[in-house]
Amino acid sequence: FYPGTYGREISRRSMDSVTPNILSVLIWLPVVGGILILSTGGDRNAQLARKMALGFSVGTFLLSLSIYLDFDVTTSSMQFVERYEWIDAFHIQYFLGVDGISVPLIVLTAFLTVIVVIAGWEVITKRVAQYMASFMIMEGLMIGVFSSMDAILFYLFWEAMLIPMFLIIGIWGGSNRVYAAIKFFLYTLLGSLLMLVAIVYLYFSSGHTFSIESFHSAPLTYGTQVLIFLAFFAAFAVKVPMFPVHTWLPDAHVEAPTGGSVILAAITLKMGAYGFLRFSIPITPDASSELAIWVIGLSLIAVVYIALVALVQRDMKKLIAYSSISHMGFVTLGLFIFDTQGMEGAIVQMISHGFVSAALFLCVGGLYDQMHSREIDSYGGVVNTMPVFAFFLVFFAMANVGLPGTSGFVGEFLVILGSFRVNGWYAAVAGLTLVLGAAYTLWMIKRVVYGEMTSDKVKALVDVNRREKAVLGVLAVCVLGLGVYPMPLLEVMHSTVENLLQHAAISKLD
Repeated sequence: FYPGTYGREISRRSMDSVTPNILSVLIWLPVVGGILILSTGGDRNAQLARKMALGFSVGTFLLSLSIYLDFDVTTSSMQFVERYEWIDAFHIQYFLGVDGISVPLIVLTAFLTVIVVIAGWEVITKRVAQYMASFMIMEGLMIGVFSSMDAILFYLFWEAMLIPMFLIIGIWGGSNRVYAAIKFFLYTLLGSLLMLVAIVYLYFSSGHTFSIESFHSAPLTYGTQVLIFLAFFAAFAVKVPMFPVHTWLPDAHVEAPTGGSVILAAITLKMGAYGFLRFSIPITPDASSELAIWVIGLSLIAVVYIALVALVQRDMKKLIAYSSISHMGFVTLGLFIFDTQGMEGAIVQMISHGFVSAALFLCVGGLYDQMHSREIDSYGGVVNTMPVFAFFLVFFAMANVGLPGTSGFVGEFLVILGSFRVNGWYAAVAGLTLVLGAAYTLWMIKRVVYGEMTSDKVKALVDVNRREKAVLGVLAVCVLGLGVYPMPLLEVMHSTVENLLQHAAISKLD
């Protein structure tokens, strides 16, 4: 057993892996791919840049699947571990490993990067190499966040990921892109500085090591735990984002290109929730338990209030952005009720929201590419000219509402069920999102898809092509598959979630 783990053995499974050092390959393959794509030069080699991006992204995704398929679901041990000395003077290590929480997020990241590359194949016509390279480099950095077991390594990946997203919003975004990019960067950067302070304090408290799992057994008084919890909370709450530090997200979504919105909603927001699971709950279990009521309160405000804000939106991207904040409120609620079903439901909701939000932003982006408008009032009767597109949009809208049989239902049902076991009022308030979500989603669908065609531009719309059908079709299969049979995902995370909650309960008793 590795000193500092909460009863978790560090598995040697990585030695039996088909690909040695597979986590390093997953991190650095897309980064190297992005650098090579940049070397293709200007837009005269745009097609080569696209093909290289597709090749590297598909290769990374296939490798991520091998981790999922080779993952031992019967143990909560860290698997595929890589550990090397890096900066001896400060005891910083190149320390990687994954468990049942990080594996699904790594696969989701690799999968959606392929989707983004394909979705931008024809849409992005300027600075193609730079666009594709930004997403490839960001993919590697995000996988690094989900697989880092050294706190400094985690922090470096966490902060470095901001740079390509800043460039994506600032270069390929809308008319107000510079403002949105700077606001996104400042919010997330300033919140993370307190996390760095907490990491440095834990370094001295845990015997001069930056190993995250050593932090779990650091001798911390309750008062110290509260301060460290608040420092981590500042970083992770902004990234989720939680109410009231959510205002950067709608601006970033509205101005970001479609691919940027997809990754922002589907992956970047999940990094905040992942931080709670990797740092806040296991390192400060007493403070997490005592302050959970405040986190739950903010989560329920996000679920209800932000849903009401979504009701009055006239911009489709803003509506989906506020919907994302409301759904992420479900995630943080599930994490901090300290119930197995609630926490598993929160993680399922993270994966489901990744599929659904990505699909919805792709649909809105497809409309915008033809109409150059995101205003709901500009549309009406789209089903008459784009029947296949309308089918996909309605399907993903139903998944966003949480229709039984779709992935959106599984996560929300488990969180509500877990909330009911803890406090019936939590479940009652959280359940309002099913009503409010249906209200703002169906309101948008009614005005965009159905009704009379009052605009000549709508009459001139062209239905989705084969590439777009393939992208939306694959996402639809994922949403339906996870909704009908979620067990492959639940099995991967179950041992890890049980172990985490057990550690939190034991620490509280001590």
